[in-house]
Amino acid sequence: MVKYYYRGMMFSGSEFVEDAAIVFDAQSGLIEAAGSAIEVEKPAGATDLSATGSTILPGLVDAHLHFFGTKKFDTMEFISTPVVTAALRSVNDLRKLLFAGFTAVRDLGSKVAPFLRKAVDEGTIIGPTIVASGKSLAQTGGDDDMTRLPLNVSKQLSYSLYCDGIDGCRKAVRLVARDGANVVKVYASGSLDQAMDEGTKIQRQFSVDELKVIVEEAHAMNLKVAAHCYFTEAMTNALDAGVDSIEHGVGLTTELAARIAKQGVFYVPTGSVYEPLFPRLKPEQREMLKRHIKDEILLAASQNVKIAMGTDFSGTEQFLHGQNYKEIVLLSNVLGSRAALEASTKTGSSCLGLAHSGVIKSGMTADLIIVNGNPSRDVESLNPGNVLTVVQGGVIRK
Repeated sequence: MVKYYYRGMMFSGSEFVEDAAIVFDAQSGLIEAAGSAIEVEKPAGATDLSATGSTILPGLVDAHLHFFGTKKFDTMEFISTPVVTAALRSVNDLRKLLFAGFTAVRDLGSKVAPFLRKAVDEGTIIGPTIVASGKSLAQTGGDDDMTRLPLNVSKQLSYSLYCDGIDGCRKAVRLVARDGANVVKVYASGSLDQAMDEGTKIQRQFSVDELKVIVEEAHAMNLKVAAHCYFTEAMTNALDAGVDSIEHGVGLTTELAARIAKQGVFYVPTGSVYEPLFPRLKPEQREMLKRHIKDEILLAASQNVKIAMGTDFSGTEQFLHGQNYKEIVLLSNVLGSRAALEASTKTGSSCLGLAHSGVIKSGMTADLIIVNGNPSRDVESLNPGNVLTVVQGGVIRK
């Protein structure tokens, strides 16, 4: 049996331990012991992974991204890039993510993620554990419907399924499940891109009854539902329907935050994806997003909302996979390093439904990273250049 040992600074998923030790087994893929160094004995013959000035953490989790396989951040590029091309490019993105310390990710809308997940699970390619929605759900004429195209063409190209009415929404959930989804993504509102490109107001999408049947059908198959939401009406409708996570959540209020916390729903702000867009935004849009990036995240934390780290990165030149740690830096600037890291490990894993990872303790899966530096003082130590070791299921990947 091959065992590994580490001694040094540890972030457990919820707290920092100055002098900790960990033992994990490569064959079982499990952590055998973790805690204070005086309590954990180094097994005879174990390989020592300790490095001076380093820190061990649970593998990082990005709870909201996309594998579009395009270089340009453009919806037409997203939908028109051939599936095979997108998949091949995404293989490289998966490697970048894993070597940057991300051992689990959730793709909330693309044509290729369920196939990528299968390839990772069977060992054909390496990459993080993938939770994938496959195609997201959108209403006809709503977000992801390229209305400047004929409807039949837009339907054929889109990475969303257009669905309307109770029966249509129920069938759409069954279709994405059939295609391999293990989470359902629904657009409960329009998006910032649509408002920027078309000059329209971001409005709610789907009725509450439609959202309810989407949640009902997904939960019947043990699938969680992630709802893309901008502003009060969309978030209220999504909460009324019983979704499991609010994505983006721009326009959060005290009342909504309290309700999100009470219902145990996860909140996934995606602040770092907005900043490169600022030059294209109207002044009022910039101010709205600046409030979201700071004040609304602080509000969520003050109401004990479960905040999970998500980037909404798509692998394009502006939003490169492998640089996803930037969202953790943003969260740390607002909430502090401990809360930012918890959002990126323990809470992120819980949001994805990964019950056996995200925390360093005996019996958990050995999804771990070792970084050069001390993220309790500087989250920039999570920069991919500082990631020394990546462990996935007890296997050394880097």
